Amino acid sequence: MNLVYLDNNATTKVDERVLEAMLPYFSQEYGNPSSMYDFAKTAAHAMQNARGQMKDFFNAENEKDIIFTGGGSESANLAIRGVLNMNKNKRHIITSKVEHPCVLNLYNQLEKEGYKVDYINVNSNGDLDLEELNEKVDYDTALVSIMFANNETGVIFPIEKVVEIVKSKNKETKIFVDAVQAAGKIDINVQELGVDLLGVSGHKFHAPKGVGALYVNPKTLITPLIIGGHQERGKRAGTENVPYIVGMGLAAALAKDGLKYEATEVKRLRDKLETNILKNIYNARLNTGVVNRVPNTTNIGFEYIEGELILLHMSDVGICASSGSACTSGSLEPSHVLRAMNVPFTAVHGSIRFSLSKYTTEKEIDYVIEKLPPIIEKLIGISPYQDELAAIKKLRG
Repeated sequence: MNLVYLDNNATTKVDERVLEAMLPYFSQEYGNPSSMYDFAKTAAHAMQNARGQMKDFFNAENEKDIIFTGGGSESANLAIRGVLNMNKNKRHIITSKVEHPCVLNLYNQLEKEGYKVDYINVNSNGDLDLEELNEKVDYDTALVSIMFANNETGVIFPIEKVVEIVKSKNKETKIFVDAVQAAGKIDINVQELGVDLLGVSGHKFHAPKGVGALYVNPKTLITPLIIGGHQERGKRAGTENVPYIVGMGLAAALAKDGLKYEATEVKRLRDKLETNILKNIYNARLNTGVVNRVPNTTNIGFEYIEGELILLHMSDVGICASSGSACTSGSLEPSHVLRAMNVPFTAVHGSIRFSLSKYTTEKEIDYVIEKLPPIIEKLIGISPYQDELAAIKKLRG
């Protein structure tokens, strides 16, 4: 049976070159990078090289602006808690309704701790309401936290415009960007964006799971989450995960070199898949606007069909996709992102995210185009909403 993996927003295959670069630091160059003897210097130098690669990946000014973490969730928690702990006299936070659960669940907790959190709306295309953002920023706003690209829809938020709006209202307000789904798909330039903090996770761009990075502007002060040794300039205690840091550094360099391929070939294959699904399946609808998305992602709703059934039937023929965020895939609740976009109830439960990578081939896309229509046709046949489906078919022909 074929295996077609189209869930790269959940996680990606580790690049073989990345794995090869990591291996020596498990068994040969296993020294602690903080140790003083010569044997440890190889590990220390490798980690420093990776820090430089991450600096280039972020287009940051200095390697010291990079903190290695255990992944995107830790990066977000370190940024958010770290900023708030340094500004305890300010109790107002702004975010969006479509953030990743690692951000939204943290803000739910912070509300219980006495913070006021405003959640900015998005429109039916998934675009951020900038006017509402402008209205919400005030003198008490400690932090604005907006993702770069949405994990379910791929919609890109105008971070430079967000920064311009926020800083024009309150220069002291810090801005954190969750760039986990932008990393490796579009260019990240923290200096041009003007952000204070920005986090990524290695396993979204062909590094292993369990390693991430946080950019912190040198003018931004944060407190650590993990207290202990001096590692990461006192911002993240614990012996650094050298093999994974080395892997993420190389993956970042490879991803930066591959941005043109993402913007052309990966996008072409995504568009081919999307176009054929919408053309050949009458109850399919695109849940976002056509433009303003990362090049690898499409989110399509199949009206009056349960998404879980679609995923199971696709899995039977070797196709891997998702109904939303991997962190909420076990939930029967409809996607908070699609609900915020007011996707019709007829489609919100039957929405599927397809996310490609540099490893996705034309043959794989052709396979999905061949196998998906009969799956949907079968599920239409057992749907209890036959009259509604007949009306859609008549309308869309």
